[in-house]
Amino acid sequence: MNILFSIWSFFATYILQKAPYMVGFLTLLGYCLMGKKWYDTLAGTLKAIIGMLILNAGSGGLTSNFRPILAGLKDRFNLTAAVIDPYYGQNAVQEGVEEVFGKGFSMAMQLLLIAFIVNILLVRFNKITKCRTLFTTGHVQVQQAATAYWLIMFALPGLKNDMALLAVMAVILGAYWAVGSNLTVKPMQELSEGAGFAIAHQQMFGIRIGYWAADKFFGEKKGRKIKKVGEMEMPGFFSIFNENMVCTAILMTVFFGVIMAIIGKPYFVESGNLTESTNFVWWCFDKSLNFAVYLAILQLGVRTFVTELTASFQGIADKLLPSSIPGVDCAVCFGFGDSNAVTFGFLAGLVGQIIAIIILIVIGSPTIIICGFVPVFFDNATIGLVANEKGGLKACLIIPFLSGLIQVFGAALISGWVGLANYGGYLGMFDWDTVWPIMTVVMKFLGYAGVAIVVVALLAIPQIEYRMDPEGYFLITEDYDAYVEHMEAKKAK
Repeated sequence: MNILFSIWSFFATYILQKAPYMVGFLTLLGYCLMGKKWYDTLAGTLKAIIGMLILNAGSGGLTSNFRPILAGLKDRFNLTAAVIDPYYGQNAVQEGVEEVFGKGFSMAMQLLLIAFIVNILLVRFNKITKCRTLFTTGHVQVQQAATAYWLIMFALPGLKNDMALLAVMAVILGAYWAVGSNLTVKPMQELSEGAGFAIAHQQMFGIRIGYWAADKFFGEKKGRKIKKVGEMEMPGFFSIFNENMVCTAILMTVFFGVIMAIIGKPYFVESGNLTESTNFVWWCFDKSLNFAVYLAILQLGVRTFVTELTASFQGIADKLLPSSIPGVDCAVCFGFGDSNAVTFGFLAGLVGQIIAIIILIVIGSPTIIICGFVPVFFDNATIGLVANEKGGLKACLIIPFLSGLIQVFGAALISGWVGLANYGGYLGMFDWDTVWPIMTVVMKFLGYAGVAIVVVALLAIPQIEYRMDPEGYFLITEDYDAYVEHMEAKKAK
């Protein structure tokens, strides 16, 4: 028994919670089930792991490049606020959970395991549940398990028994993982032209809402034409914005150059980010260009691993989880569609967040939010990319802008109410500023009846989506070319 526990402990620590090795494990399992030769299996597994490590290097570089600026905004202007960032949110739970609820943080990791099993079961029986996606992003699961742990304990203070508490939490979180990632199947398959992945991240409902809103309000209907970001005809020197690296470098230099200039050189010297002898203008320019570098690294990582994962997952789908596809990090979609839409969506969302923060300060909100790079970039860049595909430039700017407003106002309300703001952070990404606050309110005021309402409502979503297109629902994951023909035939009728 001890041996089995040690094996599981190793798996949970070094594979389940480490996205690159979780992706590598799934790739290895898939190729083994397909009967691939050992050397092809080894090569594919290594490529998947290395690709994810490259992606993480890009994501980590983007985050570390922005955090000194974030800290400067907080310290330079003496703002006491909650940072909306998954890592700040996880740290806030770790710091406060025992003090507030008398529970240890280790229970959050047990929650992760049981919720993941719930996700697997919902996908395994997808002919009944209609859930087609397995949530594979382990680092995101850790962050979400931590915040869900806090929110559900806050909503259900009368639930004292640890096993009962974990069971309730796991059903809710596992259903959210299965249903949320399932909602992104259609947007991602259309964006990537059938690459065979969905998104398993923090803005899954946000992606589907952005997809729907872009099509509904900006899409090509009743003779209305759209112009995507990449189709803009920019005269003269504006044509340089058609090149992704150049566009990112210029916009980041202008935007963050202004912010860093406002913060001032003395702060960055005092915080140890540069020396007194360093030319401040050149340092700002260098930091800004690094955003373009890390974004390019991230996109390379996507191209490296996504082919291996989606090809190998066919073995898992055929043998263990039929008609399913993997849910992966939202950064994967940056390798598809119009890459400049990533930058436009991010900047539009950032403007929305800044305006919302100013409003909170002006109205004297008891909870002030400081924007973190992960929500403002990964949420809004992803939503902007999807919005651009369905509704063009206007959708790419307006929908992420509204998302930025929602992120700040939603995070201020929920983090202040449940007490996480007192510990300096909240997860703060789109779903956790919209879907989870609503679920928390329902459970808080309706108790166990609220739990039942939340679970039933979540599980009803894929059922409704299935009934809207029974023929194409599983076809989109099983044979994308046939799905395209199916959709064209529907339009022709």
